[in-house]
Amino acid sequence: MIRIANGQGFWGDWLEAPVRLVEQGPIDYLVLDYLAEVTMSILQKQKLADSRLGYASDFPPLMARLAKQLRERGVRVVANAGGVNPVACAEEVRRLAPCLKVAVVLGDDIYSRIDDLLAHGHDLRNMDTGQPLSSIRDRIRSANVYTGAFSLAEALGTGADVIIAGRCTDTALTLAPMIHEFGWEEGDWDRLAAGTIAGHIIECGAQCTGGNCQVDWQAIPDMADIGYPIVEAEPDGSFAVTKHPGTGGRIDKHTIKEQLLYELGDPHNYMTPDCIADFTTVRLREEGNDRVRITGIRGTPRPATLKVSISYSWGWKAIGTLVYSWPDALAKAKTADQIVRSRLKQLGLSFEQIYTEYFGYNACHGPVAQVCAEPPEIQVRIGVRDMNRQSVERFTRELVPLVLSGPPTGTGYGEGRPAVREIIAYWPALVPREEISTAVEVVA
Repeated sequence: MIRIANGQGFWGDWLEAPVRLVEQGPIDYLVLDYLAEVTMSILQKQKLADSRLGYASDFPPLMARLAKQLRERGVRVVANAGGVNPVACAEEVRRLAPCLKVAVVLGDDIYSRIDDLLAHGHDLRNMDTGQPLSSIRDRIRSANVYTGAFSLAEALGTGADVIIAGRCTDTALTLAPMIHEFGWEEGDWDRLAAGTIAGHIIECGAQCTGGNCQVDWQAIPDMADIGYPIVEAEPDGSFAVTKHPGTGGRIDKHTIKEQLLYELGDPHNYMTPDCIADFTTVRLREEGNDRVRITGIRGTPRPATLKVSISYSWGWKAIGTLVYSWPDALAKAKTADQIVRSRLKQLGLSFEQIYTEYFGYNACHGPVAQVCAEPPEIQVRIGVRDMNRQSVERFTRELVPLVLSGPPTGTGYGEGRPAVREIIAYWPALVPREEISTAVEVVA
């Protein structure tokens, strides 16, 4: 049996969680999941500005903080903190924690190969719209293939203390130690599916230990010291999800089921680079407090294609806010919106989209929102989007003047004019598996 803990569900998660996982009890592997689609585009922009950047900057200092304990306790780290620059990330870890041996997994970044792939007849069509990638070729910011667990397991085979990858799948981080420790091979579809689902359950950190839980959330104990999840994995593919004793949060069937449903499409066909997992075969059994055992998982052969996460520029946006207080807070906010739209029209400005929402009224529930009593305050948020940056810039000058020239009680406009920001859009595509190869390097 091996114990695999996840201490980060995204870049921005609780900084103390990985430290507490190492300090508060025995674990064999610490996995850290930093990446999301929008994160990749942010990191690519950083790398374009400075070739030494492009990775999760929280990671190297964390490794330095934990280096001594990792070595003393024999805990190995598997993380996708490399983003679009895993070698630079590894070099920084080595600089801050020279006692740690570091290996990187390369091959997911295909940004420089886009033209070659298109020339060889791979259209990289948008999975949602069917459009060919050529229609946005000049606006692409990043392109990364979701790689699987076997390359991470290969990196573990080097004996490295820390494994750093770019855009591997979230589930691969947890599955890789099982492949490495138990000798699972391609074709062990049921066990690979079990490891994949284990990874899915803990990939979002405390979201499976009581965080963001809808069931009796008020009774979840000590959320300030919430425990992050640990998978206790067996060679046959069965596993239990638990947390360190004495930590806050809760693990039961409800918290696990909520996480199982997270980002789930067809439950019969959860596709990854390593296998296809059937979520309908999952069987849960509570084994006392804060411990759920999962068995019965079945899997089928992996797909012939790999998913590509591509980001591209989709114009510019600006979003501004004002707050209006009682009485007539909603009426004041709606009047402010009408004034802004009227002034934009007088200026001859039009946008691909202009959108208004009212916090305290309909920001969460949209048109189905109903107010039972007059709200004490309303925050009106107005945003515009367009390919013309100058039009968006002009919009930013039309909101703050309402503090003096609009309805009464206007306030809450922050630091003044809203900022103009580039919109980065997401383009999902598929590429034949044989077009992608990974490599493992030990960074000395």
